[in-house]
Amino acid sequence: MNLDTDFIIASIKAEVVRIADGLDCDARDLQSDELIPASGYIDSAGLLEMIGWFEATFNFAIPAADLTIDNLGTMQAMAGYLRRVKGLG
Repeated sequence: MNLDTDFIIASIKAEVVRIADGLDCDARDLQSDELIPASGYIDSAGLLEMIGWFEATFNFAIPAADLTIDNLGTMQAMAGYLRRVKGLG
């Protein structure tokens, strides 16, 4: 699987846009450094769905202690977290 930062961010954004679309929101303008929970594009259930998708897509489990804004708050943070977990940076 491609674990290039740009690919990871694009994949996350596509999923956020998909989830937001189900809530009648258009998240296409979401920036990679924008806080996803504060953006208003997805609700708390959508955040949980996104985290489940993230784990399943990239084949890893996120320990409860790692469920933080620093690790998962933005698309950039998520990409960096994944790359660290996978030993890529």
